[in-house]
Amino acid sequence: MRVIAIDYGDQRTGIAVSDLTGTIAGEAFVIKEWDPERLADKIAAECKERGAERVVLGNPLNMDGSAGPRSDKSRALRELLAERINIPIIMWDERRTTVEAHDILSANDRHGKRRKETVDAVAATLILEGYLGSIR
Repeated sequence: MRVIAIDYGDQRTGIAVSDLTGTIAGEAFVIKEWDPERLADKIAAECKERGAERVVLGNPLNMDGSAGPRSDKSRALRELLAERINIPIIMWDERRTTVEAHDILSANDRHGKRRKETVDAVAATLILEGYLGSIR
């Protein structure tokens, strides 16, 4: 079962794709798109092209577990995706994934523009790994 994870951002959205068995995270990349409708179209195309059977969409809850403006945006993207794809879309608590992604990139000497271009992909990979670990 191939799973696609999404770290939704205003300018860049991280995408991570599992292997065919849904066991490990494989490819990760960034889609540069600020318009939610066009972004949903691009994500739907990736899902179809890769044969995804499930989407895991990061839900950036506040540290106290409450939903805020970013969580509202993620839920709105979920609705746009649901209009385009007919596979389960799971909202996944992604608190601290971006912080962890920055820590990973710092530990690997990625700074400046190189970090900006990859942090969302790393965050999507962390979302994917968290989800895959929970279903094992």
